[in-house]
Amino acid sequence: MSDFFGFGGYQRPIEGYLSWQHLTFVSVLTAIMIGLAVFLGRNNRNRSEREKNRVLVAAALLMDAVEIFKIVVISIRDQDPMHWLNELPLFLCSIQLITLPIAAFSKGKLRIAALDFICIFGLLGAILGNYLAGNIYAYYPVISVDTVASGITHSISGFAALYIFISGMASMEKKNMVNTFLILGCFGIAAYIADITLDCNYMFLMQGDGTPYDILYNLVGGNPVLYPIGVMVLFAIYITGFYGIYQLIQNKRKTA
Repeated sequence: MSDFFGFGGYQRPIEGYLSWQHLTFVSVLTAIMIGLAVFLGRNNRNRSEREKNRVLVAAALLMDAVEIFKIVVISIRDQDPMHWLNELPLFLCSIQLITLPIAAFSKGKLRIAALDFICIFGLLGAILGNYLAGNIYAYYPVISVDTVASGITHSISGFAALYIFISGMASMEKKNMVNTFLILGCFGIAAYIADITLDCNYMFLMQGDGTPYDILYNLVGGNPVLYPIGVMVLFAIYITGFYGIYQLIQNKRKTA
């Protein structure tokens, strides 16, 4: 257990990014994520919104509890009471630490905007944060508090997105696209300010750090202006494309 939490430093060898251990671990999490989302989503599809929302409440509480637990453990392990500054919910996938509770506990337009944001970025965050997280699995053993906590929170993010779709809680109306852009823009600005003032890499706006963002970083030669702008443009394109594809599928279903 001491080695799992990394007290005194990890003694086990690091299996490595995209090793069979890494891929097996995240694939198990992904299977659980999809299985639970399908089972609970289909089971609750014809139930009231209040009953459907109970699953989101549980997911939000679990996700935030795991993240807080990880931060406390790492702060104690590294003897750094200010470690939480490096764990702010300002990564694309960790934004769900805020939007998921908003979706679970709020009402009205704010809740609808949060639900849409989770639908758009939840599954993407789960895939990127589990399978393509070279910034995590290249530096920690596959079975450790750093990786297990990350795997659980990213998987909950993907679970929430799938559950919202399957249970029929998603609205995904075009008029809500502006709110999605506003949420992303606010977090993007906050992340960039934190990156500059705290010397971090939130939302990977400073560099790719072993993730697919490295492709864009290398494409623009690491330009400190073009790179973060390019990242945000990619997000905007993704949002627009997601809404467009969703609406196209819905229209085909109506005319079928």
